[in-house]
Amino acid sequence: MFHRIRDFVRENPHSLILLYYIFYLAGFVLLEKITVPRYIIHCPLDDLIPFCEWFLIPYASWFVLLLGAPLYFLLTSKRDFLKITFIMFNGMTLCLLLYLLFPNGLQLRPQVTGDNLLCRIAQLLYSVDTPTNVCPSIHVSSSVATAIVVNRSERLKKRAGIRIFSTIWVVLICLSTLFMKQHSVIDLLCGVLVSLVLAAIAYSPWMEKHAHFSGRVPVLLSGHKKKGGNPEI
Repeated sequence: MFHRIRDFVRENPHSLILLYYIFYLAGFVLLEKITVPRYIIHCPLDDLIPFCEWFLIPYASWFVLLLGAPLYFLLTSKRDFLKITFIMFNGMTLCLLLYLLFPNGLQLRPQVTGDNLLCRIAQLLYSVDTPTNVCPSIHVSSSVATAIVVNRSERLKKRAGIRIFSTIWVVLICLSTLFMKQHSVIDLLCGVLVSLVLAAIAYSPWMEKHAHFSGRVPVLLSGHKKKGGNPEI
């Protein structure tokens, strides 16, 4: 198994981009420990949205999407893989930077009194996940990044079922952040904005002409060139 992974990485050096998850987890955990919110995020719409434990299911499914979408494109389309990691990972980095510069938090969480399994899991979630570092929402920004790339993928152009399913999944994840009272509407909108801006850059004509988005692996990432001096394709 190790040899297969090693050979795959050698043949697909762009897969090393996934090591970013280590940086993200380290940064997020560190900020969770040191952040003291100076800005409380709230808007009137937040008070109209009730807590609903059933949204825990799509909320938790985000972890599958977060890793599954880049892995899917890694195995099927280098171009889409580079686009989704550009939008998703730059979005995460921007969010972490904003958390550091503008420490923020929420005061929306209700007292969960239900006694069913989902309510008990929600109580556990609240106990381990502090209501800090919420704006923009990484849950939302990374999910929207997935929806954008899936819907613009040439490979999935004729796979309407996959595109519809992924879009509904992403919408449910975004809504779950509100109904689980993990995020404010402001967090959601800012998360959407982050991915829209990064997607505009990723799909811009200028970026399409350069190594990352023309199907080629940058020289610094691939570590070697093909004959003729062009980066490896």
